[in-house]
Amino acid sequence: MKTDIRTLTAVLVTLLLLLITVTVSCSAADEKVLRIATLNEVKSPAFIGDYATGLFNHISNPPLMQMDSEGRIIGLLADSFEVSSDNTVWTFTVRPDQFWSDGKPVTGEDVAFSINMYGKNVPNAGWIGETLTDTKVDGNKVTFTFNKPYTNLDREFTSYSIMPKHVWEKIENPNNFTSEGPYIGCGPFFVEKIDLNAGKLIFRKNPNWKGDAPSYDLVEVSWFKNEDAAAKALESGAMDTYWKYASAYPYAAIDSLKGTGKFEILETPTSGMTFVGFNLKNEPMSDINFRKALASAINYPELVDITTLGHGSVPNSGFVPPAMDGYVETAPMKYDADGAKKILADAGYADSDNNGIVEGKDGKDIVLDLLIRSSFSREAELIREYLAAAGIGADIRSVEDNTWFGLKDNYEYDLTLTRTTPWGMLMHAGWATGYFDSRRTGQGVLHTVDDPAFVDLCDKILATTDKAKLTGYAEEVQKYYAENLPGVPLSWKNDVTPYNKAITGWYSSPLYGIMNEFTFIGAKPVV
Repeated sequence: MKTDIRTLTAVLVTLLLLLITVTVSCSAADEKVLRIATLNEVKSPAFIGDYATGLFNHISNPPLMQMDSEGRIIGLLADSFEVSSDNTVWTFTVRPDQFWSDGKPVTGEDVAFSINMYGKNVPNAGWIGETLTDTKVDGNKVTFTFNKPYTNLDREFTSYSIMPKHVWEKIENPNNFTSEGPYIGCGPFFVEKIDLNAGKLIFRKNPNWKGDAPSYDLVEVSWFKNEDAAAKALESGAMDTYWKYASAYPYAAIDSLKGTGKFEILETPTSGMTFVGFNLKNEPMSDINFRKALASAINYPELVDITTLGHGSVPNSGFVPPAMDGYVETAPMKYDADGAKKILADAGYADSDNNGIVEGKDGKDIVLDLLIRSSFSREAELIREYLAAAGIGADIRSVEDNTWFGLKDNYEYDLTLTRTTPWGMLMHAGWATGYFDSRRTGQGVLHTVDDPAFVDLCDKILATTDKAKLTGYAEEVQKYYAENLPGVPLSWKNDVTPYNKAITGWYSSPLYGIMNEFTFIGAKPVV
């Protein structure tokens, strides 16, 4: 009898465990999941210190401001702001009824703590530490005082995610802190897990979110090693959309994806571009005539055809694309190989030994150190070929992202290929000034121009909100780029985003594309 009871008990326990497993599986299966493919690989579960994680965390930890689909700066965590007449004092009002995913309310103290934390602990936010002199909190109002006018602070604050003070004040080195999660957030979703083995960052719906309820329980962002793998994942139906910061869906894969009949394609002009940057501290890059010769040596029509496959155009010398407010017509970049050789000869760069490479003022062959990240390999090979035809040597040095950041900050290169992003074009004084002003810090900036005329122009922009003056300054900036060539734009591109036809509610802005709160709240299956 005892044996029968034991057997029956064992059977019941087994059945109970099976029932629990089935229930959990059904519960997980019932969860609605939105799936996003990306090439922005998370390399470390560092919420602040990892570049890719920093791109995603503004969903879970919203910045004060955001950009709408028309390019206007509107509130996000803050619902309004006020600025002093001299543009040095900014007061942001934090929206009420916002809660962290652990149930605690969002306060002005969280905002004050976060902005100061970035300025003190995050190298690419060093400008905050250098210019922010005082922070005051009065209820849900936070006032920042700067040591100089800062007209574009509302734009700057679209990129700094607000963190819960009660969590992060205990962390000694926020930039290096790592955890697989969960991370406390106050957006419609919080980061539940960063799974490097599975190649996924998983957002879960914030149980304390008081806004419009999202239709999805989870959002999974999966990163892929290359464009082909990501494209195949979409074509198979495993992914609902594709997003890579400031980059389009692979142009070569568009027609194949269209052929599935399952995706809509959104194509819009963008202010992001690839460009050649010069280390102006080194010769001969410091010579404007050399820069003009190099710019003339580039075969823009061919490069645009090869790299954009019909989704781009030859850029203008003013650097700022037509997709950006304040754009003015400047001379288009022109390919003139013979003209490039003549400019070099007239400037004293001669090939005295007839080996096909001109010599510098020191009598040595000019062989430039072309520093790139691997994602720019295709353009780099073309640039090397074009320069060689004009008599300029170049050795390509390809490094990973963090190495590139360090080398360019230490000016250990001659040329580099890099890119602008929509936010980067707006930062600092706007119109790409943040990439060139020598005083600006940041991972993607070159900070190579210390010309007083340019620096003064940036300060004038930052000191005024007068629209007429800003229009004039925008034109001055673009004329400066055209005349001085601190960077050479290679093409203007269109942004291409595919999204699943079976899902509606997609929202795209010029700043972050579909990776925004509007999409995460509004996306839902078509009924």
